Amino acid sequence: MTPQNRRLDIILAAAVLSFVLLPWYRVEGGFFAFEWLTGYYGDADLAPGIVQVFGFDRIWLAVPMLLLLSSLSARLMPLGEARGRLLVWCGAVGVAYLAVEGLSIGYMGWNWSVLERLMPEVDGQLAMGGGAIVLGIAFVLIFSMGLAERGVMKGDAFIVSSISMLVFLVAIFVFYPIGSMFVGAFQDFDGSFQPDGFINNMQDPSIWSLDCLIGGARCGVAWRTLFLAIMTAAGSTLLGLAFALVATRTRFPFKKGLRLLTILPIITPPFVVGLALTLLLGRSGVVTQMMADVFGVEPGRWLYGLTGIWIAQVLSFTPISFLVLIGVVEGVSPSMEEASQTLRAGRWRTFLKVSLPLMKPGLANAFLIGFIESMADFGNPLVLGGSHGVLSTEIFFAVVGAQNDPSRAAVLAMILLCFTLSAFLIQRLWLSGRNYATVTGKGDSGAHIALPKGLSIAVHAVVIPWAVFTLVVYAMILFGGFVKIWGLDNSLTLEHYIRAFSISFRDGGIAWTGVAWNSFWTTMEIALIAAPLTAAVGLLTAYIIVRQKFAGRGLFEFALMMSFAIPGTVIGISYIMAFNLPPLEMTGTALILITCFVFRNMPVGVRGGVAAMTQLDQSLDEASLTLRSSSFRTIRKVILPLLRPAITAALVYSFVRAITSISAVIFLVSAEYNMATSYIVGLVENGEYGIAIAYSSALIVVMVTIIGGFQLLVGERKLRRENRIGGKAGRAKINQEQTA
Repeated sequence: MTPQNRRLDIILAAAVLSFVLLPWYRVEGGFFAFEWLTGYYGDADLAPGIVQVFGFDRIWLAVPMLLLLSSLSARLMPLGEARGRLLVWCGAVGVAYLAVEGLSIGYMGWNWSVLERLMPEVDGQLAMGGGAIVLGIAFVLIFSMGLAERGVMKGDAFIVSSISMLVFLVAIFVFYPIGSMFVGAFQDFDGSFQPDGFINNMQDPSIWSLDCLIGGARCGVAWRTLFLAIMTAAGSTLLGLAFALVATRTRFPFKKGLRLLTILPIITPPFVVGLALTLLLGRSGVVTQMMADVFGVEPGRWLYGLTGIWIAQVLSFTPISFLVLIGVVEGVSPSMEEASQTLRAGRWRTFLKVSLPLMKPGLANAFLIGFIESMADFGNPLVLGGSHGVLSTEIFFAVVGAQNDPSRAAVLAMILLCFTLSAFLIQRLWLSGRNYATVTGKGDSGAHIALPKGLSIAVHAVVIPWAVFTLVVYAMILFGGFVKIWGLDNSLTLEHYIRAFSISFRDGGIAWTGVAWNSFWTTMEIALIAAPLTAAVGLLTAYIIVRQKFAGRGLFEFALMMSFAIPGTVIGISYIMAFNLPPLEMTGTALILITCFVFRNMPVGVRGGVAAMTQLDQSLDEASLTLRSSSFRTIRKVILPLLRPAITAALVYSFVRAITSISAVIFLVSAEYNMATSYIVGLVENGEYGIAIAYSSALIVVMVTIIGGFQLLVGERKLRRENRIGGKAGRAKINQEQTA
C-alpha cells in the first residue's frame, strides 16, 4: 500500500466513524463526559448523522453522506489526476455545504427569511457536535489529499494539508467572528435585519462629539480613545527609545537592572499598575496624603481620567517598546556612523541624519504596538477611567451593563477595529519600498559612537526618575498585599494571602479552601493547554511562510498578522456574537478561551519563527528531503532542534498572555471557567484591594517559575561542540584535538 493510500484510508475511516457513531449535534453535558453513549441512537439531539437522515428525517444531512460515499468511491480509483480532481471536489463542496447548512438552519428552523419563502419548512437544529466537526475536518483533509495527488506543492501531502488546515482554522476563528460582529451591528434582538440601530449608534454624539474643541465638556468616546492611544504610543515609544539608548550607548552602571525592569510589566496583570497608582496617587494614596499633611494640598481626583490612564498605560507599555527598540538600536551599523564622522559630521548630525533614520522600522513597530495596546487596554481604564470611558470599557458596559445593546457594542467594536487597522496599514505603507538593512555578511567590528552630550544628559534625566517611579509602583503592588486596609489601617498582616490561598486537610486529603484557588487552577489549566498549541500553530505557519512558495503566500501572511492588529476587546465581543448560537456554540466552555488565546497570540509565534527560520540555511532541510525524509520528519528532526529559542519565546509569551489577558477574557469567562484576571477585576470592583494585590503577586511568582521551567524543558540549541563539552576540560579537549 502506498503512503498516499494509507493516509487517505485513515482520513476516510475517521469520516465514516464520525457520521455513523459520533453525535452529530452538540451534547449539552459535554462530549467527553460520554453520557451520550447510553441510548443515543434513539435521541434526536444525540444521534449520529446517519440516524439523523434515516431516523429523524433530516434530509439535508444526506448531502454530506453522498459526498462521503463519493470520496469512498474515489479510493477505488487508481492514483492520478482523475482521482485527485474528484477528491478536491468532494472535499471543497463538503466543507462549503456544512458551513452553509449550519448557518442557514438554527434552533427554530430557517435563519434567513429568503429561505423560509423558497424552501419547505424544516425542524430546528442544535449547534454542531463531534460528528459534524470531525467530518468537516475530514473534508478539509480530503481536499488537501486531492490537491497533493494533482501535484500541488510537489505532491507533498503534509505541506498541502498544513496550509489548508491553517486557512480553514483562521477563517473560522478570526474572520468568521469579525464577520459576525459586522452582521450583528445590523441586527435586532431577534436576529432580524434592522439597520436603525447601526445608524442611530453611528450618529450618537457621545461617540463623535468634538465639543471639547470649542469649550465643551468633553469629546466623544471615539476621539478620546484615539487621542489617548496616540499619546500613549508616543510616550511609550520615546521612553522606550531613551531606555534603549541608555542601555546601549552610555556607561550607565545599572544596565542589567534596566533590562530586568522590562520583564515586570509583561508578567503583571494589566490592571494592577492602575491599582498601584490608585494606592500611590489616589485620594487616599501615600503620596496624596503626604502632600496633604506636609503642604496642606487638598486631595483631588486628577488621577481618575485620561491623565491617570495615560500614566498607567505608559508605565505598562514602555518596557515592550524597549524590547522592540533595543535590538534596532544595537543593529545600527557602527561603520556608517564612523563614515559620517570621517566626513566631518558632528555627533548630533550623525545621530539625526544617520542613526535615527535607520531606527525607523523599530520606532514604527514600537509606536504601532503602543497604539494597539492602548486601544485594547481594558483594565487600566476600568480602574482609573472614572466617568471618562474609552471604547473598550464602553463596549463592555454595552454588553454586560444595563444597556444590554449588542448592536451598540458591535458598532463601537467596528470603530475600534477601524482605528487599529488604519494604524497597521499606515505603518506598512510608510515602511514599504524602503531598505533599512545595516547588517550584511561582511564583518562590522566597529564601536558605536557616543551620544551627543546634551542627548545623553536628557535621556538619563528621563530614564532614571522613570525607573525609580516604576520601582516604587511595584513596591506598592507587593506592599499592598500585606496591609489590612490600604490608606486606613496600614498594619502588617497575612490575612489577604490566607483568604486567597488557604489550605486545609480533610478526610485524609487536601482541601483548597482559599477563595482564589478555583480561578487559579482554571487559569493554569487553560494557559498550559493554550501555550503549546499557540507555539505549534505559530511555528508551523512560520515554516510554511519561509520555506514554501505558493500562490497567495503574501495575502496568507498578511491575514495572519492582521489578527495581531485586532484589539482583544474586539476579539471578545466578536467571539460572543459568533459562538453563542449555531453552527458553533462554545460560550461558557473552556474551548472558547483556549481558541481565543491560540489565535490571538499566534502572530507573535509566527514572527518569532520567521525571524529564527530565516537564519537557517535552506540547504539543511533540502539535504534531509534529498535523503527521502518526509517534510514532517524534516521539521521534527532538523528544523525544531534549531528553533529552540523561538519555541521558548512562543511558549513563554503565549503562556503569560493567557494568564494576564483581560480585554478579551472578560467577555468569555463563565461561572465554571473564571480566569484569574476576571476574578481580580471582580475583587477590585468590590473594593477588596488587598486580596486582589495578593492574588496578583502570587501570579507573578508562579509565572516566573513556570517560565524558567519552559526554558529548562525546551533547552538551548546546540550549534557548536563547546555547548556539549563545557568548562575548561571541554576547551582543553578541543585544543588537543585541534593540535593533533
